Amino acid sequence: MAAAKPLTQFMLRLSLSISKDPMISALQALEQLRDGNRRFVSDIRNSSALPTHARSTSLPTGQEPVAVILGCSDARVPAEIVFDQGLGDLFVIRVAGNIVAPSQIGSVEFAVERFGTRLVVVLGHSQCGAIHATLEELQRPTENQSRNLRSIVNRVRPSVEGLLDTELKNDFDALVHHAVRANIRASANQLRHGSEILETLIEKDGLLVVGAEYSLETGVVDFFDIQSESLKA
Repeated sequence: MAAAKPLTQFMLRLSLSISKDPMISALQALEQLRDGNRRFVSDIRNSSALPTHARSTSLPTGQEPVAVILGCSDARVPAEIVFDQGLGDLFVIRVAGNIVAPSQIGSVEFAVERFGTRLVVVLGHSQCGAIHATLEELQRPTENQSRNLRSIVNRVRPSVEGLLDTELKNDFDALVHHAVRANIRASANQLRHGSEILETLIEKDGLLVVGAEYSLETGVVDFFDIQSESLKA
């Protein structure tokens, strides 16, 4: 165990030494996603983003994703579509409840190091099934829940269980809304502070981790958790 920290520090120095120069800044990437979502909501598609065989054949030699998206597995929230982006534009990691575990952190580290991507978005959504399942489990524990599903619930639990001690417990729709956002914030903070590599890139190399919620009702993505005043507009 004593050798673990020196090894981690060595890997951090190595990763930073081979990190690719940023392709575009976090601000530019964020504006690209905002513009794409506006087109999606307006039912206007960017013709260059449409998937084609010709575009796909150019990708085997490399990719340059403008953003990393850690999103929920929900079939109604495909990141490339809601942001109107094309093949190779986004590095997407999907898991129920947009939770953060070591494999997700490692995937983000890989993308920002290998491709120079400087924007990471934790993308949750309204009426999230994983949030519903967690709230239901907290209120009515079940004995036959699989350990795999429980592992998801246990990662969501810390960010939402405190809400059950507030007046929100009397309004389930409001409870779910606040729980969705609390879970997004928690996941974004885990990425900001759960990796030496990501922390260093945030501090020294312009990496930005933001939290956003996609509305199933309107199609709008609200980037509500941005820890930079210049990017909130």
